[in-house]
Amino acid sequence: MSLLFNSYPLARTALFSLDAETAHELTLSSLQKAYDCRLTRQLLSSRPSLPVQLMGMSLRNPVGLAAGLDKNGAHIDALGQLGFGFIEVGTVTPRAQAGNPKPRMYRLPEANALINRLGFNNDGLERFIANVKRSTWRKEGGILGLNIGKNADTPIEKAVDDYLIGLEGVYPHADYVTVNISSPNTQNLRSLQGGDELDALLGALREKREALSDTHQRRVPLVVKIAPDLSPEQIDRVAEILPRHDIDGVIATNTTITRDAVQGHPHAGQAGGLSGPPVHALSLIVIERLRQRLGNTLAIIGVGGIHEGRHAQEKIAAGANAVQLYTGLIYRGPALVKECVRALSTAR
Repeated sequence: MSLLFNSYPLARTALFSLDAETAHELTLSSLQKAYDCRLTRQLLSSRPSLPVQLMGMSLRNPVGLAAGLDKNGAHIDALGQLGFGFIEVGTVTPRAQAGNPKPRMYRLPEANALINRLGFNNDGLERFIANVKRSTWRKEGGILGLNIGKNADTPIEKAVDDYLIGLEGVYPHADYVTVNISSPNTQNLRSLQGGDELDALLGALREKREALSDTHQRRVPLVVKIAPDLSPEQIDRVAEILPRHDIDGVIATNTTITRDAVQGHPHAGQAGGLSGPPVHALSLIVIERLRQRLGNTLAIIGVGGIHEGRHAQEKIAAGANAVQLYTGLIYRGPALVKECVRALSTAR
């Protein structure tokens, strides 16, 4: 593995001396600079191989990047050098929005966790699509997921309109599209996971996808991202509704609003979604129940709390077909990608 990958623990010390969101932006900008320089690009490159099929797509390996790290799709090619089998960017909303007031991201290092209440901060659909179109990741065989959401000032009863705008905009440029209805940082968004609300939203998206499929002569898989805080009955209802609308997969899970695993931490009382190892067990419960209810009809992408290779193994053992990383990258660096691929390879 390259010197650049192994040096991350040293860089982390400096990054962790900064505000979490500042460090996040600096990391992306440094990664982009390393990619843009032909000399350092070679040091950045890692391509671990463990080919799998997911929703009819051929992945180099089943370890992906979760949405949220690159909200504007501005660093796809640079992130692609880190060894991911697939990359998901967003969440994008139809119109640009600043998100929630700062500070809005907090580290909980004792738990290797984060709390964020970013609130879908992004530059809007037009800029997002322009960034995606500039990327060469898909042209070089990479799989790209585009994650869509609603604007904060769009009334929840009009949310479907934002999702339809998002789907139409990203459809020609995506290998799959994720419908994010599970962020805790946009008011009332999680209510869209309710039975009737979810049924109505997915019904509208199914019709739009059918029309777009005819227009573009290609069928793009649709995936729904759900929360780890659903009750068993709510999970069962989701599992009942998804196949009815020809949904191809589910991402389990987003961040949690529970704080049981971090009680006593100075930041435990901060509002927002908790990510990292405290979410791992919660996501396993959701994955296992979904797989029991769905059989093999839909793909499941397991995300939440993967901090080492065995966590990726546990996600797959619970019923996931692939996994995604986010918070683990912040604490472990890009070496985590290769570690997870290696762990999944040995578990076969």
